[in-house]
Amino acid sequence: MFRSGRAISSFLKRNGAPNGPRRAATAPPGPPAVHPPYRRFASTAAGRSSSGVFGSLPTKVRHLPLWRSMSTTTSVPLQSKEGLKLLVTGGPQAQKWVGIWLFGSAAWVFSMVILGGATRLTRSGLSMTDWKFTGGLPPLSDEEWLLEFEKYKQSPEFKRVNRGMSIEDFKFIYWMEYGHRMWGRALGIMFALPFSYFLRKGYITLRLGLKLSGLFALGAGQGLIGWWMVKSGLEEPPSEYAQPRVSPYRLAAHLTSAFAIYCGLFWTALSVVMPEPPAESVAWVRGAAKVKRLALPLSLLVGVTAISGAFVAGNDAGHAFNTFPKMGDTWIPDDIFEMKPLMRNFFENTSLVQLDHRILATATLVTIGTLWWSTRKLDIHPAVRSLIGSTVGMVALQVTLGVSTLLSYVPVSLGTAHQAGALTLLTLMLLLNHTVRKPSPSLLKSLPQIVKQTT
Repeated sequence: MFRSGRAISSFLKRNGAPNGPRRAATAPPGPPAVHPPYRRFASTAAGRSSSGVFGSLPTKVRHLPLWRSMSTTTSVPLQSKEGLKLLVTGGPQAQKWVGIWLFGSAAWVFSMVILGGATRLTRSGLSMTDWKFTGGLPPLSDEEWLLEFEKYKQSPEFKRVNRGMSIEDFKFIYWMEYGHRMWGRALGIMFALPFSYFLRKGYITLRLGLKLSGLFALGAGQGLIGWWMVKSGLEEPPSEYAQPRVSPYRLAAHLTSAFAIYCGLFWTALSVVMPEPPAESVAWVRGAAKVKRLALPLSLLVGVTAISGAFVAGNDAGHAFNTFPKMGDTWIPDDIFEMKPLMRNFFENTSLVQLDHRILATATLVTIGTLWWSTRKLDIHPAVRSLIGSTVGMVALQVTLGVSTLLSYVPVSLGTAHQAGALTLLTLMLLLNHTVRKPSPSLLKSLPQIVKQTT
């Protein structure tokens, strides 16, 4: 990607300190502030005054819409203060473009997860029986298509599931898998080229460069994990009555890795465009600290629930017990611990895997509802309150999608929407945790105890 590893090192070292040669531009002096001065964020809306996260409140405090009150789309600091370590140097414009690039990369990963879910639900993932790291051209002639089809005919899936498949049907599942793989490779190029450019411009600090390098390496490894997963589905099943499918462990590893890359990109993008959390008073900071104590474990619960969904998919557990709230005629099936050793049941037993996912989903719904209830009268920033409300609505929608998918025997549309809902809910939890983090010491010292309200 670059001329040499030494060149990369020199770029990163040159920008290792946030307050190095390239400093963020200092805001011109303005009218006297009502409260002690602290960081303001720029707004790209032409002709409007900056009223971002850290601007003074209007004369009468009111709850603003989430994105308007946070101004994350263009919230770039105009000056560097003590205790705040910026991830991007070069001023507001550099910060803006790096943020756009990172948010775009995160959105690309999001689309990869959705496309991957659709590929799995259409049973297209095993259509390509070989893998190259750099990829290659698809079949372009009838002879090449016949050759690929003959390779697929040797796979267990064709012999046991798709024996009567026509070449036209094969082309559909092949294009699904080919598109998923090439979309991932295109993401690598789309990430690497701007990364190289921003390094050359000197915008990337050492800390940010190390984070992004780690995410890039994880993304490159994701392709290997994907093939490792697919390869397990090309092996003969242990029983002659079993349908060939990928290992649930490898599927969960593939999905977890994708979620980790997405979370890393999204969190880093937020940190670039919003280096300070929304804070107008010490009281709001204290309220945010109370929310944070609840939000962090809730985020872990959301993540564990999503991973349990990967085991549901890997075991085809969504096609069993298509009733709700009971599982068939009982609340708890009799065979949930029939495998030996005991731990296998939590990952391979269809009954227990689905029961676990139901319990975790219900616990997520209840605990996020509890978060909303416990913070109703808490003195917190309007953006935080709006985020909590949005998260409650999203978890309710996600549970509804999950139940609908189960009762409908997992159609492609609902199954894909349910997977997208899981990542959307995780996105909201990331945004909530980022918004309630502790401000820098310089900002904290300058805040009033409470926000003054005038009529």
